[in-house]
Amino acid sequence: LIGNMSIIGPRPCLWNEFELIEKRDACRAYEALPGLTGWAQVNGRDELPMDVKVGYDAEYVDKLSFAMDMKCFFMTIAKVLRREGVVEGGVPVQEMQKEGVNQ
Repeated sequence: LIGNMSIIGPRPCLWNEFELIEKRDACRAYEALPGLTGWAQVNGRDELPMDVKVGYDAEYVDKLSFAMDMKCFFMTIAKVLRREGVVEGGVPVQEMQKEGVNQ
């Protein structure tokens, strides 16, 4: 509401993710406002290794446009509805559902 974040953009890091912060700084990921969802989230989310996630953040900044934001927005909706890429406690949610674990 006060302009520090956007709906679409690289997800903010936790304060103690020093290596991720350093790598994102090197790839200019901070040139875009942080967002609730982003290119890395729709391309693998919690399942991505750090370097791949940083690469997606860099790609997002390089291709920053309204069209890119709309692509991320609609892909986010699809991923959420399908519950793809969600990992809880190190176990993908889809595997938990296959094993009959309710959420």
